[in-house]
Amino acid sequence: MLDAVVVGAGPNGLTAAVELARRGFDVAVFEARETVGGGARTEELTLPGFRHDPCSAAHPLGVNSPAFRALPLDRYGLEWLHPDLPMAHPFTDGTAAVLSRSVAETASSFGPRDAGTYRRLVEPFLPKWDTLARDFMSLPLTALPRDPVTLARFGLVGLPPSTWLMRRFRDERAKTLFAGLVAHVMAPLGGLATGAVGLIFALAAHARGWPVARGGSQSISDALTAYLKDLGGTVHTDYEVKRLDDLPPARAYVFDTSPTALARIAGFGNYYEGYRYGPGAFKVDYALDGPVPWTAKEARSAGTVQIGADSAEIGIALRAASREGRAPDRPFMITVQPSVVDPGRAPAGKHVFWAYGHVPSGWTGDLTDAIERQLERFAPGFRDRVLARATAGPPELAARNANYVGGDIASGAVSGLQIMLRPKLSLFPYGTPHPAVFICSSATPPGPGVHGMSGHNAAKAVWRRLRQQA
Repeated sequence: MLDAVVVGAGPNGLTAAVELARRGFDVAVFEARETVGGGARTEELTLPGFRHDPCSAAHPLGVNSPAFRALPLDRYGLEWLHPDLPMAHPFTDGTAAVLSRSVAETASSFGPRDAGTYRRLVEPFLPKWDTLARDFMSLPLTALPRDPVTLARFGLVGLPPSTWLMRRFRDERAKTLFAGLVAHVMAPLGGLATGAVGLIFALAAHARGWPVARGGSQSISDALTAYLKDLGGTVHTDYEVKRLDDLPPARAYVFDTSPTALARIAGFGNYYEGYRYGPGAFKVDYALDGPVPWTAKEARSAGTVQIGADSAEIGIALRAASREGRAPDRPFMITVQPSVVDPGRAPAGKHVFWAYGHVPSGWTGDLTDAIERQLERFAPGFRDRVLARATAGPPELAARNANYVGGDIASGAVSGLQIMLRPKLSLFPYGTPHPAVFICSSATPPGPGVHGMSGHNAAKAVWRRLRQQA
């Protein structure tokens, strides 16, 4: 009998397996797809030689993850590559606000009226960032806070809606960039704790940047897998699990799946019926004949570029997708250009580029034209650079990754109480009705992102149970 079986080889499932194997437990991972990775994969989606990330591409939470930083992933091929600028947010007048490693450079891009406000917002937290990140990403009761005072101060700033925090800024440049940071988790700007979302992304950039993984996001998953195998764990791909009986006997089962899939496989009935899924994404991967022709020079050297003319336009786009059930005419978009810093991702002189906008859950339309019209506003002539494109709306995203129900790449709505208390209102969110079954996906705290902390936190609950049985 195995000590633990993990279902799903995404970053959280692999991290949970590694954490258990490091402590001497016998672990096996079962993955339905032919390769490991979940939301951290790399594939040739368009043309030969163009290596795209089907989901996540830039990793501010990955490079800052307490779980990843504690593992020797660099020995297994993971190398973080940092663009000159972590992120840029261009405007229609050809200028841009930036999120730089430097607080001063970032503040300066907002203009004199908001520079001091921004510095006062982030500088108190930066000297204590590593402890704050660990405390923030370990909630709830998986570890006692190392610095409860700083965590409480962060909560006072971050728990209110981001719209409250944005009132501190006087000009639109800072408001727009911050609204875009919040929108990374597909949350309406007025939601509970959305201020914390924006702050975490900003602090992560100042602390260690927003890098890409050399060769693509698959490198993260491959490094975790190689380390797991060296620890004695096994990985089985192309193995779909439809019920618990499909798995070998084990003392614990850990699911890197959506809550609804876990309930179906484990026979939990309606246990997670209150869990809400958020809006979907419509994503386009491009093979380009040259770099994106951004009007703003700052965007040309940034790894990530946010697209939204102002905070009002971003808010309208988010409301359309999440509350009004329609695709926005001018979608807010997150774009990533990995080959700016990793030219090996495309043939010489060519580039890979990635963009997505928000659409209603399960939407079956085509957002390509709206996405490209938005891009042309900030990068005139973009369409002329396109060699090939691969599109994926909610149905395609859900088919690639079963955790993305309705195309929700956050694996559950990041709004209301569910932004913190997921997948159920519980002090022990990694447990389930069965004492030997656990969940470790992005549907658990701290939520979406390639950081492995949901798997890390769930593994703690699992090894405590296994030690009680010993």
